[in-house]
Amino acid sequence: MDKRFKNKMQKKLLELKAEVLESLIAENNDFRAAVEDIGVKDLADVASNDIDARTLEAVGAKDKARLERIEAALGRIENGRFGLCAACGAKINRARLEAIPYSVLCISCQTSSERRRPR
Repeated sequence: MDKRFKNKMQKKLLELKAEVLESLIAENNDFRAAVEDIGVKDLADVASNDIDARTLEAVGAKDKARLERIEAALGRIENGRFGLCAACGAKINRARLEAIPYSVLCISCQTSSERRRPR
């Protein structure tokens, strides 16, 4: 994989990282505001707020997982493993990397993985 493409992907990954971090910050501010607004309310309101907090937590977990995948991809760029399938070692198609720069599996291994996954 040529250096120019790796640099392009590194830049894209850093941009994605910034977006995810901004999202996490916004979610945490929303969560703090929701907690401060609870006060003394009836049980239905408290339950509703608890569900909202869990929703924010779940979204935050999704963003955190995405951030970890982005960080791992940046590490693979540094150690020379970027663009290689973690399962079979084949090169991951450039179009796939451009669409999902933190991909760790080639399309063939990803498809096999999804078929084995219970629904």
